[in-house]
Amino acid sequence: MNSLRIALVNDYEVVARGVVGMLRSYQSRMNVVELDLNKRVGEHVDIALYDTFAATRGDRAAVQELAANTLVETVVVYSWNLDPAHVQAALADGAGGYLSKGLSASKLVAALESIHAGGERIHIGGTGKLTVSAGDWPGREEGLTEREAEVLALITQGFSNAEIAERTHLSINSIKTYIRNCYRSIGANSRTNAVLWGIEHGFRPDRVRIEHPEPAPGGEQVMARA
Repeated sequence: MNSLRIALVNDYEVVARGVVGMLRSYQSRMNVVELDLNKRVGEHVDIALYDTFAATRGDRAAVQELAANTLVETVVVYSWNLDPAHVQAALADGAGGYLSKGLSASKLVAALESIHAGGERIHIGGTGKLTVSAGDWPGREEGLTEREAEVLALITQGFSNAEIAERTHLSINSIKTYIRNCYRSIGANSRTNAVLWGIEHGFRPDRVRIEHPEPAPGGEQVMARA
């Protein structure tokens, strides 16, 4: 079977790079041809894998835009929001599949292949629990969880707690808890301090296309930017 041509779609380079790292051992099956950070997919791909981390454009609009792109054969949403209504909304908006971010790399690859072959469209893992975080995200080295980092990214971009709750499909109380945890991890004592810290530590969205990421000696990634 030929390897699938994949475009990784997200607003943050570190997040997209993290998924590339997950797929590195499966290059014979997954060919990541570009990373699209606030850019339209620029060449034909079998799958556009849309990572919903800090989905500042809104999940629905982004999925609809990807589904309308004639260069994209199938859109697959990659998320930790496993609410059935949200999953069905993504499929209604044009997604051809929906994957949990709790899947291991091997299960992620198998799920993508299954979706492309016309098999099961929804893959959330055996338990549906989102306790496993794979890939990478801004703030990981400072001790932020992926969910905390997502909330901080949205704070950095000026969203209110209510807007963040709407975008992440979490309750206001959950958002407040994540914010407190963020403040503790980064040593901030106010929202202004947190925003300044976020700006200094890569929490603003990127806007670039990175074409044909290839593993370099030592496992590092060499990216050609467009």
